[in-house]
Amino acid sequence: MIPWPIKNKFLTPGVFILIIIALNGLAFLSIRFVSGIGAVTNLDNVTPWGLWIGVDVAAGVALAAGGFTSAALGHIFHREDYNVIVRPALLTAMLGYTFVAFAVFSDIGRFYYIWHPLIMWNGNSALFEVGICVMIYMTVLYIEFLPIVTERFIGRVDLPEFLSFLNKPVDNLLRYLDNRLSLTMFIFIIAGVVLSTLHQSSLGTLMVIAGQKMHPLWQTPVLPLLFLLSAISVGFPMVMFESLIASRSFKLKPEMKILSRLGSMVAPIIGVYLAVKLGDLFIRETFKYIFILDTTAWMFIAEMGLMIIAFILFLSKKITSSPLGLFTASTFVIAGVLLNRFNNFVIAYNPFFNPTKYYPSFGEISVTLGCIALLVLVYRTIVMIFPVISQERTDLNKKIVEFYNSKNGR
Repeated sequence: MIPWPIKNKFLTPGVFILIIIALNGLAFLSIRFVSGIGAVTNLDNVTPWGLWIGVDVAAGVALAAGGFTSAALGHIFHREDYNVIVRPALLTAMLGYTFVAFAVFSDIGRFYYIWHPLIMWNGNSALFEVGICVMIYMTVLYIEFLPIVTERFIGRVDLPEFLSFLNKPVDNLLRYLDNRLSLTMFIFIIAGVVLSTLHQSSLGTLMVIAGQKMHPLWQTPVLPLLFLLSAISVGFPMVMFESLIASRSFKLKPEMKILSRLGSMVAPIIGVYLAVKLGDLFIRETFKYIFILDTTAWMFIAEMGLMIIAFILFLSKKITSSPLGLFTASTFVIAGVLLNRFNNFVIAYNPFFNPTKYYPSFGEISVTLGCIALLVLVYRTIVMIFPVISQERTDLNKKIVEFYNSKNGR
């Protein structure tokens, strides 16, 4: 298996649909920046957080966990046979965190003050720790992606004629970066894993300090641990979900041998998460709120139901050996973690005890769907330019072999 740019048509009927969704989201986003956040959202002074924070930010951070879980598996634990999934997971995480940062930028009322945490440090703030860790980790992800860029362009720099004099200096720069990064990349990989565990758990800390503003079904001192465990639980399913969709979209053979082994690791991780979650529920005796069967209780039941179904599915060897089974089980985990973050940040969090129910506006939904569509389009563009997705050697032409031979000086 060799990572190489995908040779497919970019424009397909599905891509045209994604472009329309993305343009619709960007249209509402432009209204938000011109007329203010109230012109697009249903947020107000008593409902400060909504869909953008619950899904675009909190869930987005969790769903990007495939980057640090696969990096830990492939590089820190030296399971080199899983390296085939590391590059796609890295790209998904890099784009995910980029769009999370953009979502925060869009959700802040005075968005032009987003640079303040960079110079106005507050070491006692959980939110500051989350923000600074996300910014540093996003930088680390881009550094980790640099070797893919150098691999793509070393020996192949071909600038337009009026810039052709820069071909050799740029190529030398790429070779220098490739050499230095090969010596220091382990530092960034370890830093990325550490930073991820910090801010994934600190999102839970952020909700712990909300105190009585949180519903008892979710408010618990072990929320940081639950946030970290749920992020780790969704890491590998997100990698499998992305890999299977990419394989189908680009008409590639799915890496079932690797994905099945990866799937066998998911059930124990989810099991630990469910044990802590349910154990905490009974220790605090908050399970009684489930029997009220109001909207909040049903949202909690739905969240737990999705994770329990996923746990059962991943226990089955038949499921983990099937592309459809893996895709279905992974979808349940992703939906469960997404709903968990939405529940924590929107359903459970009621800072002003407002009896009015919040519902996302059409503009909020459009922006969220538009960001997801744009992320997919950018992902598709990058994998067609850079060597991200591994392909069978027999599918590659002679130019690929010649490129690798020239890079290795053969």
